[in-house]
Amino acid sequence: MKIVILAGSARRDRKSFNVCVHLEKLLSGLGIEVDLLDPVKTPLPVFDDFADGNPAVIQAVEKMGKRLENADAMVFVTPEYNGSFSGVLKNTLDYFWAEFSEKPIGVAAVSSGKMGGINASTQLQHVILSLGAYPLPIKLLVPDVDNTFDEHLNPTSEEFIKNSNRFTKKLLWFANAVSSAKNTQLYENAE
Repeated sequence: MKIVILAGSARRDRKSFNVCVHLEKLLSGLGIEVDLLDPVKTPLPVFDDFADGNPAVIQAVEKMGKRLENADAMVFVTPEYNGSFSGVLKNTLDYFWAEFSEKPIGVAAVSSGKMGGINASTQLQHVILSLGAYPLPIKLLVPDVDNTFDEHLNPTSEEFIKNSNRFTKKLLWFANAVSSAKNTQLYENAE
């Protein structure tokens, strides 16, 4: 199984990226192939119908598209900005469509407050449905993200550790269930 983690922040002191790294370690430790897409390493300009044919942008989009297409499941990780998910994540999603079709996608949202990005996560689940994908019913909400990791990016919150383990377990079950369903005769006949 291959899971793509799509980081939703490009800010310098981004705390949501710590969640990406933690999930990557957790999934890799279970023998899962993980591909972490970082908008800092693979930036895309503001979506403008492929930036008027700019070859560098087209190449970056095609490369990222292949990485998304090859995923069995995905996790979108976003901070909550102004009551919603991040603009950099929305911009990235705007470049793709078919790559998300019928993929199980989990949502992790963070905030420095007590609500853990609940608004961002709920809105993002609606977007996932609009992309023709399947949102994981549970979310990984990370409140007080500033105090969730130590300076070495080790989680310091027992609740976060418990919730991220539960989230990972449910994501893998969901991804396996969708994959199994796609391999049945009933699914083949429905197309």
